[in-house]
Amino acid sequence: MSKPSTTLGVLAAGALAFGLTACGVDTTPSSDAGTTPAAKSTVDKSRKSGTAKHRVVFKVWGKAPSGVDITYGSDSSNLQGGKLPFKKSIKLHDDAMYYQVTAQLQGGGRIHCSVTVDGKTKKGVAGGGYNICSAQLNHVGLLGGWK
Repeated sequence: MSKPSTTLGVLAAGALAFGLTACGVDTTPSSDAGTTPAAKSTVDKSRKSGTAKHRVVFKVWGKAPSGVDITYGSDSSNLQGGKLPFKKSIKLHDDAMYYQVTAQLQGGGRIHCSVTVDGKTKKGVAGGGYNICSAQLNHVGLLGGWK
């Protein structure tokens, strides 16, 4: 191969790799290397069906002598919580845009709240009167992740 055609070949390979990456094609080696066929089948089914065991954890804790109203869920659900300390874990839905928890004091106290998705946590705090503790994690675009 001559020098100009070698350079052209390297440039073409780089352009192809960039194009595949820009189009969202995963060009990294599979992390399933060395996985048994039965285990690989389970991993493939989990990826295809979106049933990976991702969880969302909502928490509210602190002191609320007159009580607290807790609401938690996603952009498509709004659920009622219980008493302090409150902790609830639900299945992560791939199509959720956000998960949130709010807790309103009923006349005084100091409370903390948090929502955790895939290891990312957002926290809030409220004190006195009828103040509201709020925490929300948002799904970040096509690349995924939570902020």
